[in-house]
Amino acid sequence: MDWQALILSLELAAVTLLMLLPAGVWLGRWLARTRIAGKAWIEALVVLPLVLPPTVLGYYLLVSLGGASPLGRWIAGTFGGGLTFNFAGLVAASIVFNVPFIVQPVQRAFEAIPRELGEAAAVSGLSPWQAFLRVELPLAWPGIVSAMVLTFVHTLGEFGVVLMMGGNIPGETRTVAIAIYDRVQAFDLAGADRMALLLLILSLGAVAASFFASARLAVRR
Repeated sequence: MDWQALILSLELAAVTLLMLLPAGVWLGRWLARTRIAGKAWIEALVVLPLVLPPTVLGYYLLVSLGGASPLGRWIAGTFGGGLTFNFAGLVAASIVFNVPFIVQPVQRAFEAIPRELGEAAAVSGLSPWQAFLRVELPLAWPGIVSAMVLTFVHTLGEFGVVLMMGGNIPGETRTVAIAIYDRVQAFDLAGADRMALLLLILSLGAVAASFFASARLAVRR
């Protein structure tokens, strides 16, 4: 069992979720409420990482953020390091390829909330921020929980984008998915079995927990 790769994957999933959640909730709510022209193009851009082959998405991220690109050179000069073949690059890539997994469930959750509730909250004297915290957020919470679980689990199992952006550096960019691939390439099927089974159990447990939490919230409401 490559515990180092598993711990790195868990850290990557946690950091990605913490960094993406506020922006994902804001964007999902905005898409649920706005009716501007061109909304379909914005939604298509949000979904794009879901339909692009992971290697294609990883290639474009590598080209756009690598040291040969203007953006990559600016990042390296400003922050003292680039975003390729290191943990920071894995986080940047994880944020990009997880956008649809967090935004879409949040958007659907806010779309299910009747607009009349917001109007009633305003009539009751609540500010927009208070209405969001006390009315909209509790109602949308099951969708937000689902988005969080999908993002976390998807990050644990991602392979193509992570390999393109980070390579296979032990302790730095080798995630559990890459470690499983290495075991298979080395014909260590027993080691691959153990890691794959653990990843399966973690993913199944996380998804089951999200369904249980959503059901409990629905019963309380």
